[in-house]
Amino acid sequence: MADKKTVRVTQVGSPIGRTSDQRATLIGLGLNKLNRTSELEDTPAVRGMIRKVQHLVQVED
Repeated sequence: MADKKTVRVTQVGSPIGRTSDQRATLIGLGLNKLNRTSELEDTPAVRGMIRKVQHLVQVED
């Protein structure tokens, strides 16, 4: 189980003017400032959160 897949997510867009659920999704991903990066486990739930704010983040597998 040491080979868990991870995904690196970097915030590249501002949440200003976005809906409150998009802001909450960024916080859920561990992002709250521009250019902040978070390393997350690659699960369907995380992929769904990324898809919801895909215009605000950059993803590296």
